[in-house]
Amino acid sequence: MLCAIQRSPLVARRILSSYRENWASELTNKFWKDKHMDVTYRIDQKRKINGPFPGPKSQELTARRAKAVAAGVASSLPVYAAEVDGGIIVDVDGNQLIDLGSGIAVTTVGASNQAVAKAVAEQAARFTHTCFMVAPYENYIELAEKLAAITPGNFEKRAVFFNSGAEAVENAIKVARIATGRQAVVAFDHAYHGRTNLTMGLTAKAAPYKRGFGPLAPEIYRMPMSYPFREENPNISGKEAAERAILAMEKQIGGDQIAAIIIEPIQGEGGFIVPATGFLPRIAEWAKENGIVFIADEVQAGFARSGAWFASDIEGIEPDIVTLAKGIAGGMPLSGIIGRAELLDSVHGGGLGGTYGGNPVAVAAALESIKFMEEQDLAGRARQIEEKFFTRFGALQKDIKELGDIRGRGGMVAMEFVKAGGKEPDAALTKAIADECLAQGVLILTCGTYGNVVRLLPPLVIGDELLEDAFNVLEDAIRKAVA
Repeated sequence: MLCAIQRSPLVARRILSSYRENWASELTNKFWKDKHMDVTYRIDQKRKINGPFPGPKSQELTARRAKAVAAGVASSLPVYAAEVDGGIIVDVDGNQLIDLGSGIAVTTVGASNQAVAKAVAEQAARFTHTCFMVAPYENYIELAEKLAAITPGNFEKRAVFFNSGAEAVENAIKVARIATGRQAVVAFDHAYHGRTNLTMGLTAKAAPYKRGFGPLAPEIYRMPMSYPFREENPNISGKEAAERAILAMEKQIGGDQIAAIIIEPIQGEGGFIVPATGFLPRIAEWAKENGIVFIADEVQAGFARSGAWFASDIEGIEPDIVTLAKGIAGGMPLSGIIGRAELLDSVHGGGLGGTYGGNPVAVAAALESIKFMEEQDLAGRARQIEEKFFTRFGALQKDIKELGDIRGRGGMVAMEFVKAGGKEPDAALTKAIADECLAQGVLILTCGTYGNVVRLLPPLVIGDELLEDAFNVLEDAIRKAVA
């Protein structure tokens, strides 16, 4: 088909016209509409376990996998996806699971979002790749312009696109070092920034991310994070916690030696830690005073996930550079950085890029995803999810001594489990809860430095009935695990 399109624009127009007609027919005949949002699905948004779990087809695939896939790749689910739509994963045995993970915050607009799938198909029919560094294309520029409008900061910006969150972080550090002429980079306790050599060094947790993979990149320094639930002084303010980190930076490194400070405004893999109010603004202020590039890693918290376009917006932070990925493109692999024009333009020509970075199909998906987020007010929907979560599990916390903390923002919320009567992490209890949820057809993810945090990342298009069903299963699993 692509060869025909290249030969004749008329053929291309006919193919796309036929595609649109077929798509409209599918919407009319096969899709059903959500009751609360302007979203339609191919799959009934209901939980269903058909029989033995995992089923025979998944067991067969597990046996094949053991002979073909590297053992170092682990999976949360013991079953294999056959179809995913909205907030439902259908496995190869026909079971339907509620997805409260969104592929780790990727399918924010819902898996197999119709508008995104349509944009992907249409762009693929035009061309799938040229490499922007070889033959550039318009939608790359259009996405850069759109991000300049919606990311924090009222200043001139530049953007560049890559493939993964880790690659975005690597390039943000490259920009900071060349712009400042300095080498030192500061990250924080409980941070997660990726699995490449540099980003492993920035990541705080050793297992499974760093152990045995050294030596890691040098000139990386780790500072204390604001972690309200685990502060020795429970009354410490965000600003005081920031001053603690600033003092350590001044004494251990020196402000004039630091190229960049990188921080997740809401920490992801580290435990969905929301720093105390005032922590982020003070760190950003000190960075500015010392000519340090302040990088907000919004890979997981960005794109409406936190209840704002970006988590930095919540306290009015204007990062010098923002790293982006995950929810940006509705499931297509895409990442990027956007920041102050003078910083990104300080890099020599050819210093930034990559063969697949800003692939035209992924960029088309991103533009449609952002449009969908705007039209459906998914940031508003995230705030609704947050309210439902805190209402439900705030009440449960009063009954369950092992539920030490509930926290998060928007559709990025979590529960930290401890041994009753204290704050000792209980990873075994957390795993038991996740296992019971899975057995009942609800996928939840765990995380945290101590492995004792249940994190919820539902697609922001999830309907109230499906969300309530998932919450019922989760509450029952918690009560069963602590009984």
